[in-house]
Amino acid sequence: QVQLVESGGGLVQPGGSLRLSCAASGSIFRIAGMGWYRQAPEKQRELVARITSGGSTNYADSVKGRFTMSRDNAKNTVFLQMSSLKPEDTAVYYCSLVFQGVIYWGQGTQVTVSS
Repeated sequence: QVQLVESGGGLVQPGGSLRLSCAASGSIFRIAGMGWYRQAPEKQRELVARITSGGSTNYADSVKGRFTMSRDNAKNTVFLQMSSLKPEDTAVYYCSLVFQGVIYWGQGTQVTVSS
């Protein structure tokens, strides 16, 4: 069974930074793809960033150049470093793990960008 727990969300001013963490249980972490998604109220959940088991990343155009995703396989943890935050980044951010075509979700962590 896979368990994902996000942390690091909070309230930040526009232009500020936050670092989200996602701790995963399970021995499959090292061979799984990981992702960060976000969902704003009354909007569809969207992919923010993803990282393969080999460490390759890609990002949504809306966050490219501002967000950086990384993983630490020894700690079963992925990170999302968010900089130059905008009010449009306000959402619940979810960590995901993909293995054998199945996606697993964390509970989400709220990020609010407001002055």
